[in-house]
Amino acid sequence: MRIFLLIATNMAILLVASIVMSLLGVNTSTMGGLLVFAAIFGFGGAFLSLAISKWMAKKTMGCEVITTPRDNTERWLVETVARQAEQAGIKMPEVAIYQSEELNAFATGPSKDNALVAVSSGLLYGMSQDEIEGVLAHEVSHVANGDMVTLTLIQGVVNTFVIFAARVVAGIINNFVASNDEEGEGLGMFAYMGVVFVLDMLFGILASMIVAYFSRIREFKADEGAAKLAGKDKMIAALERLRQGPATGAMPAQMSALGINGKKSMSELMMSHPPLEKRIAALRAS
Repeated sequence: MRIFLLIATNMAILLVASIVMSLLGVNTSTMGGLLVFAAIFGFGGAFLSLAISKWMAKKTMGCEVITTPRDNTERWLVETVARQAEQAGIKMPEVAIYQSEELNAFATGPSKDNALVAVSSGLLYGMSQDEIEGVLAHEVSHVANGDMVTLTLIQGVVNTFVIFAARVVAGIINNFVASNDEEGEGLGMFAYMGVVFVLDMLFGILASMIVAYFSRIREFKADEGAAKLAGKDKMIAALERLRQGPATGAMPAQMSALGINGKKSMSELMMSHPPLEKRIAALRAS
């Protein structure tokens, strides 16, 4: 189901971008046309993903939105988010629970006043109320800081760079091959597309590092915001508990960057979240 949703989303992005290009009469054979093409696909994909982010999160994670609390724990959860949202000056986000043993939570949505805060069942029933308050304050801070929109803009910029740069470099290679070819035919369509694909992958790795860098910054900022909303001690306690909890991994790759506890990586350059030790140290030093 998760794979189907991801493929369907990407197909929808391609369809919308193709329609927009057709309506605008974009000619990708010129440098200006190529830049417009790259911007439409780069920003179009990023903003369409943002627009459907809440829907995708609910479907992908199987979130149960709390409309009427079923017990005191759910009532406390909703009331805590409501209180923190009021402190942060944003509209009340939707509050949801998803079934997972890992200790995690995330926030998403197209705007500050149209957001979703979701917690795992493992976190809700495996952490103390003070620790959960710290986690919720972190997610509410993400919403109040407008991090979803900010990262969408950054993603749109790097997407545009990848699409544009890959095709420009492939064009240079094609022209070089053509100039050294007696028939002057260059790479040929399939070889050219193969070069574009490889360059998309290489530039995509660089782009991922850039996005991950800004994502790590937003995590530190959200921790600072959480310390103001819930108290520094509660936020530190939450991070300490996350460090002791079950290893992350249940959250799919496309959602893990949204969680309070991100996936590990061989290199910190590729991590969307700073190591928990660094986050705790930063809070203690603040």
